[in-house]
Amino acid sequence: VAGRRTGTMAEHKSRNYLLPGGVSRYGRSKMYQRKALYKRKKATVKKAEAKPDRFKQKSVRGDKNGGTRKVAVVRRTRYYPTEDNARPLKNRKVNKPTRLRSSIKPGTVLILLAGIHRSKRVVFLKQLPSGLLLVSGPYVVNGCPLRRVDQTYVIATNVQVDISGLKLPEKINDTYFRREKKARKSKNEGEMFEKEEQTYKVSDTRKADQKAVDQALLASVKKVPQLLQYLRSRFTLHHGQYPHAMAF
Repeated sequence: VAGRRTGTMAEHKSRNYLLPGGVSRYGRSKMYQRKALYKRKKATVKKAEAKPDRFKQKSVRGDKNGGTRKVAVVRRTRYYPTEDNARPLKNRKVNKPTRLRSSIKPGTVLILLAGIHRSKRVVFLKQLPSGLLLVSGPYVVNGCPLRRVDQTYVIATNVQVDISGLKLPEKINDTYFRREKKARKSKNEGEMFEKEEQTYKVSDTRKADQKAVDQALLASVKKVPQLLQYLRSRFTLHHGQYPHAMAF
């Protein structure tokens, strides 16, 4: 018969058939778009929530008082502060200990990149609870004393010093480096506009601790050949030298 298709009917195949490997041809978002599911509205029935009563009936004595009266369930406060006091906001932040870089280990020689001792090479001793690094020159070698340094401003080298025999005093921590605040003296009218020059003097205890640490550290430094001259020299860059292309 003319107009009719002859042959076997094609087998029905899903539009989202599986590809080799068991992966669907279309993802969930693509099928959501092809089926036009976004046009269908979900019929949801909201449950009627019973609102709590703001007022309650209270019986009142007396013939001329009406018998009952509406009273608020939650009474408002009668005290209002004259000034607005700022309330501290809730803070759920927990201070996590700073993670030490994998290239920095006790005894690693570091290059300082900031501060008054920048470009000097120092020896890393330990990490303090605040996350800062405790380093030393030693002081008798390059003039860098016991200092706290942020690991962001240092370059770790491959040079290592064996400081397993070095025992640091327990008092050398973050509070050890805090400066003492001096009490202000009362000034007269003539001394009101006079400026006092504040000079920092190293205490005798700091000098004694520095000497003890340098003595033990210097013994370990001298065991490595040419390390003493390496710590005395400063890190410099010349024309055509790039830090990211160097191996320290």
